[in-house]
Amino acid sequence: MTDVLTFGETMAALRAGGPLRLGGQLSLSIAGAEANVAIGLARLGHAARWVGVTGADEMGALVLRTLRAEGVDVSGCAVSPDAPTGLIIFEPRVADVTRVTYYRSGSAGSQLSEAEVVAAFELGRPRVLHVTGITPALGDGPAAAVMRAAAQAKAVGATVCLDVNHRARLWSVERAAAALRPLLSSVDVVVASEDELPVLVDPGADPLTTLFGAGVREVVVKRGGDGASAHRPNLTVDRPARRVPVVDTVGAGDAFVAGYLSGLLDDLDLTGRLDRAVTTGAFAVAARGDWEGLPTRAELALLDAVPGTTVR
Repeated sequence: MTDVLTFGETMAALRAGGPLRLGGQLSLSIAGAEANVAIGLARLGHAARWVGVTGADEMGALVLRTLRAEGVDVSGCAVSPDAPTGLIIFEPRVADVTRVTYYRSGSAGSQLSEAEVVAAFELGRPRVLHVTGITPALGDGPAAAVMRAAAQAKAVGATVCLDVNHRARLWSVERAAAALRPLLSSVDVVVASEDELPVLVDPGADPLTTLFGAGVREVVVKRGGDGASAHRPNLTVDRPARRVPVVDTVGAGDAFVAGYLSGLLDDLDLTGRLDRAVTTGAFAVAARGDWEGLPTRAELALLDAVPGTTVR
């Protein structure tokens, strides 16, 4: 059985050392919210499967090779012969503020369809399905794939996690709401930042009351440097963020989700899940890259060491 199944687009990622208009070197890696979560879970010892569509190009080969190297199952992935792998460019602009530019229109990732969903479930039932609000923003096919995956996961008894992950450059709040709210009847865990909750609820409505009324069991609210909270109908737990030097905040939310789902898979209580989530999130912001700094299970305790400690 797969611990976590996730769907989405993974892109080739170029990272600049400074403003793009000045030229200079770019480093090449991969990035994608769902792939980041899958890598984070694999490093923590869970069986993670990522499903998507890559191009029949060198960037697509890089995506699949990197995920395999990180222990993520990509056996359900498809390769498009006529669409390129998407591209994302990260440009550090002011202090720890990063500007992101996408080149994903008409990409192979936008060809994700219900066919990939069906094939993925034929490979085995997952304990958890993780989806984000990014994938349905890519087009009708990916949106239908997410709906099919959530319904099918619910039907086989898997826990369904939705990270709202709203991307204003991809779609408006109104379009996101129209696509994501119908998912809620199949969703068990919602993860969102406070400014993303309006995607799921009407103006003036209480987010927790609305989401619990729709059938959601847990609502996890990310607050960045102010920590996070997890809510059930009769329980709320708050945890502060771990204090680390901030190098790069990109990917922190995905790292947080990986830690939270790891705690869920390990049957930790809400406090334990949040503790692991804020810990993996801290690892992410303390290193450059979307996923490169994510910890293994053996490394989770490193943040408890005195600053300046040399581990021998």
